[in-house]
Amino acid sequence: MKIAPHSKLVFIGDSITDCERARPVGEGLFGAVGKSYVALVEGFLGAIHPAHAIRVVNMGISGNTVLDLKARWQIDVFDLKPDWLSVMIGVNDVWRQFDLPRQKEIHVSPEVYERTLGELVRKTRPRVRGLILMAPFYIEPNRGDAMRARMDQYGAIVKKTAARHRAQFIDTQAAFDAVLAHMHPNAIAWDRVHPNITGHAIIARAFLQAIGVAV
Repeated sequence: MKIAPHSKLVFIGDSITDCERARPVGEGLFGAVGKSYVALVEGFLGAIHPAHAIRVVNMGISGNTVLDLKARWQIDVFDLKPDWLSVMIGVNDVWRQFDLPRQKEIHVSPEVYERTLGELVRKTRPRVRGLILMAPFYIEPNRGDAMRARMDQYGAIVKKTAARHRAQFIDTQAAFDAVLAHMHPNAIAWDRVHPNITGHAIIARAFLQAIGVAV
């Protein structure tokens, strides 16, 4: 496994990461890490590599965009001093352009998204042992769908940013696409954004495979 024993692994993102995690820090007893893929990752790490004793922290906040992450980066990333950091952001950056199209002041353009994500990654990469960037996704197999096409654009930005800063990229959209060849989107997420347990398992599996854990 790529993550060394006794490392601290912090996840940051939006509602897909959040999923009822504890405040102010999602770590500890009684489901403090929430009900998302983060909990599944923590569970499998403990089951498969118990001697590693990986410390898992969930810092997702529902509704966040990359601009929200920037505003809380010092407290929710740097102050926590992670050894490894996983970032998955972009769903709301795209979604607000479609469900609130007239409120343009809250939209995050591809240019702002790329610039802000790049800034965060650039100043964080030297401070962590490992940095993972996960693509945002839309659980829709039709690539011609307008929101799916825009989400793919933002995912490409994440991939480019990861390559530029020597971070690890996880193609979360591709992981969903493989399952969507056999399942309807409604069986994974009623709104094509917020996954059920199957959807969270897809994300967790992609993450674990990326760090060298066989699942």
